[in-house]
Amino acid sequence: MNLDDIRKQIDAIDTDLLDLLNRRADLVHEVGVVKKRDGLQIYAPEREELVLRRLIEKSQGRLPEKSIRAIYREIMSAALALEDDLKIAYLGPEGTWTHQAAIKKFGHSVNYSPQPNFADVFDQVARRRADYGVVPIENSTEGAVSHTLDLFVDSPLHICAQILMRIENGLMASIPREEIKTLYSHPQVFGQCRSWILKNFPDADLVEVSSTTKAAQLARDNAAQGAAAMGGPLAAEMYGLTMLEEAIQDRATNTTRFLVIGEKTCPPTGNDRTSILFAIQDKPGSLVSALQAFDQFHINMSKIESRPSKRKDWEYIFYVDLAGHCEDKEVAAAIGELHTHCSLVKLLGSYPDTGE
Repeated sequence: MNLDDIRKQIDAIDTDLLDLLNRRADLVHEVGVVKKRDGLQIYAPEREELVLRRLIEKSQGRLPEKSIRAIYREIMSAALALEDDLKIAYLGPEGTWTHQAAIKKFGHSVNYSPQPNFADVFDQVARRRADYGVVPIENSTEGAVSHTLDLFVDSPLHICAQILMRIENGLMASIPREEIKTLYSHPQVFGQCRSWILKNFPDADLVEVSSTTKAAQLARDNAAQGAAAMGGPLAAEMYGLTMLEEAIQDRATNTTRFLVIGEKTCPPTGNDRTSILFAIQDKPGSLVSALQAFDQFHINMSKIESRPSKRKDWEYIFYVDLAGHCEDKEVAAAIGELHTHCSLVKLLGSYPDTGE
């Protein structure tokens, strides 16, 4: 078979695919009509994950799981745009890792609303000016993002999905490496690249800014004073900087976990994670008694963090991630037992425990 014959077959398949996608779009529109009629949420992460798992299991060709997820991410993004004028708030500005995580989850067809800080992301969703929000919650190198944890205490919002994203930071500038005197970046990036900075730029001034995109802008504007930035390639592209060195993070597997927040949590998928927070009573053995609730019902805790409650001196709130869904019999029983030992118990949400 020659090249022209192969291309003709590809063109024929593309025509069939386009016809099938339009037929799919018609059905998606009907789904949107039914959801609006019945007052259901437009975005259903549990349904999305089940569809993706089914497609991956059925696939018998050359496409790997990563490619199947990427292709259907955009198909589903277009579907969401057809069902409703979906708006996603995220920690901005454009080009940040949070922006890229939001696109990874929702695709390019929905509307995005960059916000200047964590509180504004929560506020936009709570006031229904945005349908969902995306915020970072923890990094594999630097640990928990405390600002996000603190906002959950008083927020009515729930976690409805998570996003795991490999973070590869680089050195970007419009000047030669030997002229660099100042490095701009987000505090998390400085933490993720601490050893690399000490080895390569031990005498440079480190200036913390609100985002890696802001850092790139400052590196461009202050190039004559020896400015450079640390962040992702998208930020470098946006401000016309050259990536002088890539993958400078201290850990090759540097990953940040992001959360999608909305008004409701998700139904079970069979592979879920539940997040809760609780405050213990001020008496000896309270924390041990609280944690024994999970041991009693054989619930695996994958994460526990503590934060000052900011309501009373020396009172702490604990954030815990559990394996399972809040509707699972054992998880529900453990949370019920927790109420007997704690002054506050709050379910933040159950959502698919996907590694995407």
